[in-house]
Amino acid sequence: MKTIIKGLLFATLVFTVSSCKDLEELNIDPNQPATVSTATLMTGAEKSMLDYIYDNWFSGRQALLYSQYWAQRTYTEEDRYQVRESVNNNYFNYLYRVAGNLDNIEKLNTDPATKTAMATYGDNNNQIAAAKILKVWLMQIMADTWGSIPYNEAFKLEEGVLYPKYDDLNTLYYQFIAELDEATAMINEDAAVFTEGDLIYDGDATAWKKFGNSLKCKIALRLSKVDPKWKTYIAEAVSAGVFTSNSDNAVFSYSTSAPNQCYFYKGFFEDGRNDFSVAKPFVDLLKGQADTLNVKTHPWKGVVDPRLPIYTSARGGKYIGLPYGLMSSQMTSAIRNAAPSFYADEPLVVQPNFAISLLSYSEICFILSEYKGFSVPEYKEGVKSSLQYWNTLYTKVMGETAINDSIINDYTQKVSKVVNAETVATQKYIHLYMNGTEAWSEYRRTGYPTTLLKPGEHSYVVGGTVLDFTTLSETKGDIPARVKYPTNESTLNPTGFKDAVAKLTDGSNNYYSKMFWDVRTPSDPHPVNK
Repeated sequence: MKTIIKGLLFATLVFTVSSCKDLEELNIDPNQPATVSTATLMTGAEKSMLDYIYDNWFSGRQALLYSQYWAQRTYTEEDRYQVRESVNNNYFNYLYRVAGNLDNIEKLNTDPATKTAMATYGDNNNQIAAAKILKVWLMQIMADTWGSIPYNEAFKLEEGVLYPKYDDLNTLYYQFIAELDEATAMINEDAAVFTEGDLIYDGDATAWKKFGNSLKCKIALRLSKVDPKWKTYIAEAVSAGVFTSNSDNAVFSYSTSAPNQCYFYKGFFEDGRNDFSVAKPFVDLLKGQADTLNVKTHPWKGVVDPRLPIYTSARGGKYIGLPYGLMSSQMTSAIRNAAPSFYADEPLVVQPNFAISLLSYSEICFILSEYKGFSVPEYKEGVKSSLQYWNTLYTKVMGETAINDSIINDYTQKVSKVVNAETVATQKYIHLYMNGTEAWSEYRRTGYPTTLLKPGEHSYVVGGTVLDFTTLSETKGDIPARVKYPTNESTLNPTGFKDAVAKLTDGSNNYYSKMFWDVRTPSDPHPVNK
């Protein structure tokens, strides 16, 4: 013991007489960099946000179910709106962590002490602009999911803000638009955004500027039922330059090599969970098949969508969707075995190198069609470019072509005989497959497509018995209008949480409080634009 004490005293003496420089060196972990580059932060932010949002949890057990692209094969509780609080808590935290890294990119390129060093990785202003654009993209998804969220005070921990206030949505969306204007105005198209680390646009300044302007269009459209200025915002964005072809799409491509495979693939084949299949309402829509159980109309009855074999796989040569919203006890082996198994015949969307579209040219076409009073040319271009996009992706990933120009042109003509609010919204919905967050939001804005099942409607018939879609959470007879705030927030940010909940319908943290831009009512399920 004495030897140990002497050794500690000697070490203390040596430590005391060492210089400050020595002290700093002793506290440096050689395996952990003291300063992280903005390029590294950007790489991490881009990949993490796509991994978190487009996986079998945040999307698979929430947005892809709410938009009824997927249904669950065994445990159907989430189809019926029973949210796992652990998932809700975790992903709220995960997404804020990513947003914090994007905010750090802005700070590192602004702080006089670090901006010169960060300029090694790209023009300072361009880096700030790209981080702002991506942060707005991310935070809009969070706002569309939960409602009012912490934003203006969310990234001020170093300034001592431990309990950030929740910003009201009816101001936050306008702030998003203003920040996109600020970001796109900062971009120097003659300089690189990032010299390395940008996995979406490889540092292309012009591409980032188009992305920012196009994102402004998408956010402006959210306001279409409540503010006539939405058209002004879109006109401004178009004038500044939006997407003009599929080559402009904001796309994140995954790899066939570990650990960079798509998380939809990982959810099935690394986690070993064959939990999902494509949902019957969506498959029937693609097949041009009307919902006779609920006597619902179909915009293109009898027209088979060429994207059907791209989106899913057949079983026994037939495309049959999994009934949506059944009780777990009702989901029998016979029902499961009639629907495609992504394990047995792996479709495009669960391939390891599937690509995720953050925002696409087709979406902009549909937005511009709506902006112009549901114009035919923009609508047809949206349909055509969607088919081209999905076919190109299918060819790249699967190694074969699914459809040709003749098929594309023929289908476009068949679905363009009537162009109105329903057909534009429904074609956008079909195009948005696998982007459940946006499809869910667009349904809440427009009430389309009408093919989505609502609580109390008929899901399936077994042996002459009609099985109805019943929910496990109160949604006032509709699909969820939002996701509840995470339970963690009530203890981690009690004041902000309490204030935000008090502004919801009934003053409770529920699934039926509508976003301010969702003005649908039972008597007016498809409100017109302002």
